[in-house]
Amino acid sequence: MPSAVYVIGHVNPDTDSIASALGYAWLLRERDGLDAVPARAGAINPQTSWVLKRLGLDAPILLTDASPKFETVMRRLDTTTVDRPLSEAWAIASRTGGIAPVLNKDGSPYGLVTGRSLFSFLSQLVGPHPGRQEITINQILEFPCERAADTNIARFQASARIRDALHRILREEGDEFWVLDEAGRYVGICRQRDLLNPPRLKLILVDHNEAHQAISSLEEAELIEILDHHRLGNPSTHTPIRFTVDVVGSTSTLISERIEDAGLSAPPALAGIMLAGLLSDTLILSSPTTTERDRRAANRLARWAFAPGSILETETIRSFGEKVLSAGAGLGARSPSEVVTSDMKIYSAGPYQFAISQAEVSDLYELTEHIDALQAALEKFRESRGLDFAVLMVTDVVSSSSRLLLNNAPMVLDELPYPRQPDGTLLAEGVVSRKKQLLPVVLGLLEV
Repeated sequence: MPSAVYVIGHVNPDTDSIASALGYAWLLRERDGLDAVPARAGAINPQTSWVLKRLGLDAPILLTDASPKFETVMRRLDTTTVDRPLSEAWAIASRTGGIAPVLNKDGSPYGLVTGRSLFSFLSQLVGPHPGRQEITINQILEFPCERAADTNIARFQASARIRDALHRILREEGDEFWVLDEAGRYVGICRQRDLLNPPRLKLILVDHNEAHQAISSLEEAELIEILDHHRLGNPSTHTPIRFTVDVVGSTSTLISERIEDAGLSAPPALAGIMLAGLLSDTLILSSPTTTERDRRAANRLARWAFAPGSILETETIRSFGEKVLSAGAGLGARSPSEVVTSDMKIYSAGPYQFAISQAEVSDLYELTEHIDALQAALEKFRESRGLDFAVLMVTDVVSSSSRLLLNNAPMVLDELPYPRQPDGTLLAEGVVSRKKQLLPVVLGLLEV
């Protein structure tokens, strides 16, 4: 059973989501000795990519589905080939509990030598003929493996989900199955009893707690903990778990506090990406979501990240924050589809299911030349996900204002307190936070 615990943020991860996964996994390894692995549920956005490259850090592993796969229950048993003597398969089977995989010379599966296949081979070899009953075991073991192998063995890809093949597994007469790579080569053997009760992926969710923002098939995983700073919308669990949702501007703030409480200090590069996540989420501590704890966390992380000899030694919170925000700002460098989906979250309220995306620019006038393309991308995305409506919030990180593009908005949103512009967008002056400023207003209208 796998012992790894995956620390993972939300789909369409932003910098704080990636930083939280990296930071909390590090703390769990250092403080608790856990085999904690940072993971991500989607592609890295341009801002996060710039920060990772600047700090020389690898991105967390990509994990898009929590449903158990064949690779999680397979065993890579020793093998022999079709032309080798049966004595080799006999030796392997004696060490593996009665199974000897037989391969073709190209690494593809030929068959399995098992107790059942050996008995079948002996029945064919000896049969009712008295003369053949004098054959010795040594003579039998000199036959090539292919003579005694069962070739009617089901095959499954290592990366395939077990649940998608359960009906086929239950129909198969055998108890062992091939597990193959994408090229059809042998990687292991799995047993039916293990497939019917596979180990669950162990997950810790950071920077989110709503199931529709989480990795696919979350209900099939073993959820251990949630650490977040957003509104509640958490999935149900079979057993009690540690659950922390706190009123701060970023999850990186919470993790930096735990690191300090443990008497530890994060390595400069790790502190750097956590500081980037904090500054990105709080717009360099200017967002309405910013708290005094965020300011203390920024100073704490800066002390660790800007230490003498570090790659960020000459930076300040302001200079580093401006570089982080500028790395993610702009509409022209990305396709309209990327702009709409790179920082998108889906919500439910009353009868509505909707999405709010956010993109950052350094000048709202940049939006003018991209409105038509962004509207088209927003509509295509909404229709593909079956949503009632979608909103794109384009935020000017310099002037601290936003313009809203709405697609298929219900009439109730005509009451939004933002003046409509000639191009059809809404101007939301002073609104920079999707979580604390825009979403509560939208929810207030939808849930009346």
